[in-house]
Amino acid sequence: MNTPNASSAPDTPDSAALLRHARFGSLPQPIRLKDTTADKPASPADPARDTYNPEGVWSRYSCLALDLGL
Repeated sequence: MNTPNASSAPDTPDSAALLRHARFGSLPQPIRLKDTTADKPASPADPARDTYNPEGVWSRYSCLALDLGL
């Protein structure tokens, strides 16, 4: 409080208050959304990777009922 009768609040700010105001006295500049994202091209299609492999599909598919023979 900066009242005329207050003896604990000086009228002139001290050096710590000046440093705080210099560092935190204003809000940061807003960042645009397009500056926060990066465009990256998709990887090209690999037909050898996308072909169906009947033996290889079982390494990615797991079913407990099939494993138990039910």
